[in-house]
Amino acid sequence: MRSTAPAWDAALRAGKESLELDLKHDPTPALELMREVDVVLESFRPGVASRLGIGPEQAPERTVYCSITGFGLGGRHERRAGHDLNYLGWAGVLEDTAPALPPVQIADLAAGGLVAVTKILAALLERESTGRGARVVVSMTHGSHRLASHRLGGEPLPRMLTGGLACYRIYETSDGRQLTVAALEPPFFRRLAELLGRPELAERQYDADQEPLAGELAAIFRASPLDEWLELFEAEDVCVGPVATLSEAAADLG
Repeated sequence: MRSTAPAWDAALRAGKESLELDLKHDPTPALELMREVDVVLESFRPGVASRLGIGPEQAPERTVYCSITGFGLGGRHERRAGHDLNYLGWAGVLEDTAPALPPVQIADLAAGGLVAVTKILAALLERESTGRGARVVVSMTHGSHRLASHRLGGEPLPRMLTGGLACYRIYETSDGRQLTVAALEPPFFRRLAELLGRPELAERQYDADQEPLAGELAAIFRASPLDEWLELFEAEDVCVGPVATLSEAAADLG
């Protein structure tokens, strides 16, 4: 990303010191570094780090060696090339929303980065009592699947949180902006219906056919601009907010 997206590179690598090494020519400097550190983190495809001479077998016993992979070790996709979108597709996460693309790299940042942090910290904690490091392998595809796998047990309503419920959707306002409505619990939706001047809508929150309710809500929200809706809901427990731009969010969240 240093050349293709330098601003992203700077943000994602803030606080890091960079050292460029030619591992194919001489892995010795990297091995010296490995002897000094608590954690080694690599994201080559399986087998590449070992082939370059800096694999887990070269790490000291106390080192926590973490590999972030696309598909983990041992499965039929082990050597498959991919990026975030591919991993999410293999994981079943895009089923409800495709062909729309996710707005953030879920597999990279959550199933990959955050899962790696969690497992590394657990390994370091265990090392405090055992004196031994660990080999940690993270699969971005398996991790992404786990983020959605609770849905395999069934849902009260198909696609409940991905467009199935009228009370959990995004609606357009009269100025072309959008509102997030997430009034899942009956008290929230009841109060929302009251504020909209349509208290009878609360009785239809969980109707089997959600589209008539969604259509009425869409017509109501299209009648006024975003700012007016936000002002109306400001001090109310209705679970409604804006679809802010990144710059608006940065200014608001400080």
